Amino acid sequence: MAVYTHVSAEALAEFLTRFDVGELVSAKGIAEGVENSNYLVETTQDRFILTLYEKRVAADDLPYFMALLDHLAAKGLPVPPAIKDREGREIHELEGRPACLIKFLPGVSLSHPNVAQARAAGEALGAMHQAVADFPLDRPNSMGFESWKPLLERCGESLDGIAPGLYRDLDFALGDLAETWDRQGLARCAIHADLFPDNVLMLGDAITGVIDFYFACTDIRLYDLAVAHAAWSFDTTGEHYDEAVGNALIEGYSQSFPLSEVEHSAFHDLAVGACLRFTLSRAWDWLNTPADALVTRKDPLAFWRRVKVYDPDLATLLPTLA
Repeated sequence: MAVYTHVSAEALAEFLTRFDVGELVSAKGIAEGVENSNYLVETTQDRFILTLYEKRVAADDLPYFMALLDHLAAKGLPVPPAIKDREGREIHELEGRPACLIKFLPGVSLSHPNVAQARAAGEALGAMHQAVADFPLDRPNSMGFESWKPLLERCGESLDGIAPGLYRDLDFALGDLAETWDRQGLARCAIHADLFPDNVLMLGDAITGVIDFYFACTDIRLYDLAVAHAAWSFDTTGEHYDEAVGNALIEGYSQSFPLSEVEHSAFHDLAVGACLRFTLSRAWDWLNTPADALVTRKDPLAFWRRVKVYDPDLATLLPTLA
């Protein structure tokens, strides 16, 4: 979450008149994240999240995201669907941006999840994958494997300003991964594709919400677990791997989908792919985030360092991982 677009109190109060949600009491910008502009909104009736979708989220994709959230909510999963206005619409425009008023879910996101919390997250991801078995819509992964090489080229040798030789090493790693990525027989379904700890809300060890579905798409089901594993199993620097947390996440997921021999074999390549995907997208944001944006930039190298755990042999060939 972040704030790129300012919404005045007057504009927000007028926007809320479209809904049966009471009158505006307060609104506060939320700085975490890098994708959209978000506000915590309190009315005389309840709390909500107002999201304005910035350039990375295409307006044409919003019906897919909203349909997926409605589908999961109808299955009883703790996700935040959009609030419909009096005419039944979920998607609106505010300050020149597509906008949705989202159900507020209680709970907090954790910086340092423990084993029990990781197991609960794995169980929630497995339950989500079970719930989408009959979800009828498809969306290609806009940040899938085919997008990584073009994103590397758009970043170009500016990457070497983040770490000397980073462009060369990322290019090598992508070429190495291309030889094994397109495996046959791996199940596909609607996936979250961004299940970081800050996209899971918890009270104690219990999950109260899974949020931020704006990278959701149809892709390899196990890749969703690999993304979560890379996100949950390391400290924020990417230097320290917590094997117990990683194992608990997989154990929780395996309650719904025990990993097959083929999936066990593919998992580490998918996890390397997750590391490359977030290294590249964070690098792009690092190089292109406006100086005056109310947003927290994230260290691209924090995900690059994780490759050492998932593919130690590859890491020995890359000077930036020495």
